[in-house]
Amino acid sequence: MRIQELIDEANALPVDKRVQVVESILNSLNPTDSAIDEKWAEVARSRLAQLESGEVEAVSGEEVFRKIRSRLNK
Repeated sequence: MRIQELIDEANALPVDKRVQVVESILNSLNPTDSAIDEKWAEVARSRLAQLESGEVEAVSGEEVFRKIRSRLNK
């Protein structure tokens, strides 16, 4: 099967099936690592605890992007 035929067949699938195809291909390129996933989960739990305790304040996405644009435009 040629690549374009495969792409055309994939594009003809319902959205939920295309999502499965994409996830499968991405996983084949970048397999998950449970040790790394657990480290990220630890970081997320720690950051959530910091937010809930008031140790840090949340910054809106709008503010984050405003700061990034400001830095890039200098």
